[in-house]
Amino acid sequence: MRPSAIRYRSPCYETQSGYLALVPCSACQARPPPQEAQVQCRGTKMILFTIAYLAGALTILSPCILPVLPFVFSRAGQPFARSVLPMLIGMVLTFAGVATLAALGGDWAVQANVAGRYAAIAVLAGFGVTLLSTRAAALFTRPAVALGSRLSQKMAGQPPSVGASLLLGVATGLLWAPCAGPILGLVLTGAALHGANVETTLLLAAYAAGAATSLALAVLAGGRVFAAMKRSLGLGERLRQGLGIAVLAGVAAIALGLDTGQLARLSYASTAAIEQSLLDGVRGDSVEDRASTAVGGEGPAYRSDLPVEGMFPPLDGAVEWVNSKPLSVEQLRGKVVLVDFWTYSCINCIRTIPYVRAWAEKYRDQGLVVIGVHAPEFAFEKRIANVRSAVTDFDIRYPVAIDNDFAIWRAFGNSYWPAHYFIDAEGRIRHHHFGEGDYARSERVIQELLAEAAGSRRGDSGFVQPDATGAEAAPDLANLQSGEDYVGYMRASNFVSPERVAADAAHEYTAGEPRLNQWSLAGNWTVGAEQATLNRAGGAITYRFSARDLHLVLGPGENGRRVRFQVKVDGAAPGPDHGSDIDSDGYGTVGETRLYQLVRQSGEVRERTFEIRFLEPGVEAFVFTFG
Repeated sequence: MRPSAIRYRSPCYETQSGYLALVPCSACQARPPPQEAQVQCRGTKMILFTIAYLAGALTILSPCILPVLPFVFSRAGQPFARSVLPMLIGMVLTFAGVATLAALGGDWAVQANVAGRYAAIAVLAGFGVTLLSTRAAALFTRPAVALGSRLSQKMAGQPPSVGASLLLGVATGLLWAPCAGPILGLVLTGAALHGANVETTLLLAAYAAGAATSLALAVLAGGRVFAAMKRSLGLGERLRQGLGIAVLAGVAAIALGLDTGQLARLSYASTAAIEQSLLDGVRGDSVEDRASTAVGGEGPAYRSDLPVEGMFPPLDGAVEWVNSKPLSVEQLRGKVVLVDFWTYSCINCIRTIPYVRAWAEKYRDQGLVVIGVHAPEFAFEKRIANVRSAVTDFDIRYPVAIDNDFAIWRAFGNSYWPAHYFIDAEGRIRHHHFGEGDYARSERVIQELLAEAAGSRRGDSGFVQPDATGAEAAPDLANLQSGEDYVGYMRASNFVSPERVAADAAHEYTAGEPRLNQWSLAGNWTVGAEQATLNRAGGAITYRFSARDLHLVLGPGENGRRVRFQVKVDGAAPGPDHGSDIDSDGYGTVGETRLYQLVRQSGEVRERTFEIRFLEPGVEAFVFTFG
């Protein structure tokens, strides 16, 4: 099997207006996590809010509402405006606030590292347990129940008070929030994958408002409705338990790292076009369908038939800019803009950089502005010094926004590395491309948008042919039979050392006998979520592969000391098959955290056994990639 040209942070469902995350996926190792697309369809959002409102209204048929009913019906017979309405308002506001905090915890679970991640997972697991067990829910909500009871008793026989009713609503919201069920699980999933925001709170508020509406009607209808609620307990309890299982399954998926996504193991040569068409298909509008929205009317003499896919979203939120002061959409109006999402250890991004670099140089004087948006996959890629060093190493001279918080990523609704968005001089997204390849088509789009900005069709100026070397060179797709493999336990697969992985603990491993596309550790290692760290000199990693190139992302560890190593291929020095980061005897040094090219077969590409042995401790190993 061969890797595709796209590395993704989190798959999601898209609509014509953007991305709607309604299924479990990551962090999109990222994730995510993306939650806002460049153009938000008001109609789609209105549908979501309507669904949330109706779901809340139907909550009255669920046993989750039963603990709330005594407090609600205690207001029956009192003035609606001074008693029932303030209580329901307090309940809605409290529920939306508490559930938003849970959504933030879900986002933390996806984005945070190690300790923070586990703490957030524990919080989400607690919510799942309260859905699964009425006893656990009762224990969890006991303080809110006690508060509500005391308030009800104090208010009994007293004239209705807006403040007291509002306070009772707050207590009721605290009681109800942990067991709200379907829409809460849906919204928490989306927020965990794509980041909690104002829209998350509004969706939760819409749900709570729907529930408050049905409760208000129930109060007006009287005690008969209360009796009907109790009769629905049996079916509703099974629904509640099923939701609890689903929530806990989602928590388990996050804890096991399944939320981070896996690089699709398909041949790029045969699937790059299919991937692009599928991505367009999931968006719900093909290029041909969108052609009806192409620019028209009065204007320059030449108009490209490229469709309008959306508007240029803000570039706010970058923690720092390299090679430029912070840029804004307003500053770029009148320019054709290429936005390139990348991360510096991603082999797919590295192989795309020569083309992006060449386009920036060739078309700069014609009005093209290239902006690199560096969105990290690993924690070490958040270090600004590392990114600056990578920008220098790759000879990137165009502006680069360091998007450590994924603010720009989310504004575009992006999910992939690399990803290219082509924006015209009027600030409209006219084309996109995910992954490697199709460079001629991308350059043709640049030429068309520049011609449109100038008002006249330019002649064919040909396409760039960058002289890429080392890891930047195009992959040998015809002989590529090995895919990407992560070393950290969050996404590790194909590990065959006889010893089981001891997560986050020092452990002695032996090499085993890897078969094709399997790997093993030897020596004393600590396997963490993202990487394995060598504790004593002499440790090794073995991989059985079939590809022209083998790369491994390595770092010197926390102390920053350089680590020497030696590579062997089939038990011998690599000779002419050595990669660009080692010599013919297989020796090299890890001095910074980045992707190292260790093997480039110079002759016939065949199945080989790779071994790298480290002469000093402290090295960190992250991920194997091939080309």
